[in-house]
Amino acid sequence: MTDANGNGASQDLAPQMNVLAQYTKDLSFENPNAPRSLTSQQGAPEISIQVNVNLRQLAASDYEVELLLEGSAVEGANTLFRFDLNYGGVFRVQNVPEQDLQPVLMIECPRLLFPFAREIVANAIRGGGFPPLLIDPIDFVSLYRQRLAENENQTSVS
Repeated sequence: MTDANGNGASQDLAPQMNVLAQYTKDLSFENPNAPRSLTSQQGAPEISIQVNVNLRQLAASDYEVELLLEGSAVEGANTLFRFDLNYGGVFRVQNVPEQDLQPVLMIECPRLLFPFAREIVANAIRGGGFPPLLIDPIDFVSLYRQRLAENENQTSVS
């Protein structure tokens, strides 16, 4: 059967990505110096955040993508708080050319997960007695390219 534009079955072969599930896989928040850390803040703390993306194939077209966010706020020698979030999603990706599959999974999927993970981190930190930490948007394209470069360097060293 063809549609009004005469495309026929080609619409069935259009690239598709569906989110099947999203979930918090692991969440940790530490406020090791409470209540002292809540009352003795002198200025803006030094905040560090690390981001990583993991990928695992579950079925022929289903993939689990994990967005890992780790961070801390330090003031001088005192740790104000630490957090660790593993936020996952299951994605069904169909009709995507093989050469485009890895970028879709490592860039587009984490981009979809990020706003939810950001909100979880902000709420955890607010629940710990601090102002919410609103993590800046992440450039997943640069993160993907950096990971490719690291993998190439490891391969050439071996």
